[in-house]
Amino acid sequence: MTIVNDESSDAPIDDPAPEGADGVDASTDVAEDTSDVAVGQDVSVAAEPVVVSTDDAGAPAWWTSAVFYQIYPRSFSDSDGDGVGDLPGVIDKLGYLELLGVDALWISPVMRSPMADHGYDVSDPRDIDPLFGGIGALDALIAEAHARDIKVTMDLVPNHTSHQHRWFVDALAAEPGSAARERYIFRDGLGEDGSEPPNNWPSIFGGPAWTRITEPDGTPGQWYLHIFAAEQPDLNWENDEVFDDLATTLRFWLDRGVDGFRIDVAHGMAKPPGLPDMPEELQTGLLINDDDDPRFNNPGVHAIHRRIREVMNSYPDAVTVGEIWVRDNERFAEYIRPDELHLGFNFRLAEADFTADSIREAIENSLAAVDSVRGNPTWTLSNHDVEREVTRYAAETTEAVGLDRARAMVMVELALPGTVFLYNGSELGLPNIDLPEEALQDPVWERSGHTNRGRDGCRIPVPWLGDVPPYGFSTTEDTWLPMPKDWDVLTAEHQLEDVDSTLSLYRLAIELRKTRPEFAGEEIEWYGAPPQCLAFRRAVGRLVCVLNAGDTPVGLPAGEVLLTSAPLDEGRLAPNAAAWLV
Repeated sequence: MTIVNDESSDAPIDDPAPEGADGVDASTDVAEDTSDVAVGQDVSVAAEPVVVSTDDAGAPAWWTSAVFYQIYPRSFSDSDGDGVGDLPGVIDKLGYLELLGVDALWISPVMRSPMADHGYDVSDPRDIDPLFGGIGALDALIAEAHARDIKVTMDLVPNHTSHQHRWFVDALAAEPGSAARERYIFRDGLGEDGSEPPNNWPSIFGGPAWTRITEPDGTPGQWYLHIFAAEQPDLNWENDEVFDDLATTLRFWLDRGVDGFRIDVAHGMAKPPGLPDMPEELQTGLLINDDDDPRFNNPGVHAIHRRIREVMNSYPDAVTVGEIWVRDNERFAEYIRPDELHLGFNFRLAEADFTADSIREAIENSLAAVDSVRGNPTWTLSNHDVEREVTRYAAETTEAVGLDRARAMVMVELALPGTVFLYNGSELGLPNIDLPEEALQDPVWERSGHTNRGRDGCRIPVPWLGDVPPYGFSTTEDTWLPMPKDWDVLTAEHQLEDVDSTLSLYRLAIELRKTRPEFAGEEIEWYGAPPQCLAFRRAVGRLVCVLNAGDTPVGLPAGEVLLTSAPLDEGRLAPNAAAWLV
């Protein structure tokens, strides 16, 4: 998916320019009839076709173009009135998800957990927490989702366990150097009395990444590593017993019908030899890591992923997608080599500012990141750790403009080749919510000494129906995070029959993406566009996507308008809007 650079045109989008004009090489191997798009002078084509994964029949694997829908279970739908969402609640909304048109679900952690980090601290990886309905509820969800042709993938948390996991309980009761402690990363402290941490690593959530324990005899003892909260001790992946247990977990869920896993902190797990100190300049802040951060992205992680892939190869229809916070494209690509992960989350589009240059750079970078290994690109605008797009795009402007931009960006996202991940509530245009301090529950809030409010603002329960909280999410108003009083116009019920609603836009866009032949092919072609605009075309199917990130209307190229994110302004594309043409 190599993309060649252009010199942007100052011409309006609807002003045709001949091939070969304004610096474009007329000998470029361009798809036939390029001039009918007439979006400017720049045409750029992938150097060679991308080889995509295929199923047994030779067709592309289901996940190569799937639309995944992330469900944060605590906040999706509460079936039992305790104020916390659960799996029976998800089952109750499968009709809605089928209507939305998604291909697969990504279920954030529902394994047994004391919930110090809302499920990302797993105490039993082969059971479902009663809070979410128990293992029978997951079995029922898989069966009913499959009956609607919806895949189900689960979150997997291999970097660490809960401090209540039986292994860690055994480790605390055991002696230094014991087999029980070798499953985790225990070290003696520094200084004459061992009272200093073994190195200077900070926790991603704030504070030191080490906690000192009290030995069974009551004396101050060793320290254990936890890159996240103290309740999440890191596993020692140099211990074969750790992988053997993970392999058992993988097979346990795959044999129950799970269609794959999203792997949390997929660039973690392996630690550098000797656990060296971190350079001070890399201690960049909470929830952030650098490519050279010794806590992450160590070469040994790839051997772990190759062993995971060996297990997955016994389930050829299942998929793994890794959470990979790695900026360097060469290092990112290593994770999605043919014998490692099937997919890797690339967050460039979610990080991009709402400018044509920033968005184009994010798209080009994301395509380049998978090009060297001929992998499949992924696209996402938000998730349970990221500020919602409506609020993000509203920076220095209004929430209404933020919503317009979010609607435009989902059209850009869905127009691109590859795998798309949507976060629950995005289809309703939900914004982030600034909660009162007493309502905050993210462990980041406490561990940062109340300096970082954490991620609760993007995890507010989904509003389904009615005029007042809890909007059908639960039968109790005392939901685990409080819901705003002005979300009545954002409920699924309110938007379902409104053809101009954000929900209706998502439904139609997903349907068109799945059914129209113009979305075919794995390459895109860029065209010159006026300042603050961008335009690209699917090289095979020839769908054209145009984004106006400026503040004045612009003309559209010739062709049939298939969909717009906002009404046209006398035939021109409005500011903060996108259009699809064929």
